[in-house]
Amino acid sequence: MFTDYELLAEEIRAVQRDLSEIRATYDSPDGLVSATVGGAGELIELWLDPRVFRNPDSVLLARTVTETIHGAAELAQRQGLAIAADYLPPGVESADLRFDPLLTALDQQTGGGARR
Repeated sequence: MFTDYELLAEEIRAVQRDLSEIRATYDSPDGLVSATVGGAGELIELWLDPRVFRNPDSVLLARTVTETIHGAAELAQRQGLAIAADYLPPGVESADLRFDPLLTALDQQTGGGARR
């Protein structure tokens, strides 16, 4: 059992390392805003083309920045799901990748224990 645990723990650490290395970049449709996020969807970098300041519409700029960050987060989520696919049930399109792979792997190791 201990060897199974060690193997599982190493697999989960490898998934966590791969998730931490994700960098997903998304550009706004107009090309004036670019956002890069990490594997947990955290903002790593935000780039604004100086031309965004030619239009003083702060509401539009805020919406564009928000949508661009969300686009990058969706890309990162897809990359993360691909990394964790072996630990998730088939067809999963959304998951909390910080815990779902671990819980799924533990369920597999313990015979799918009851969830509370």
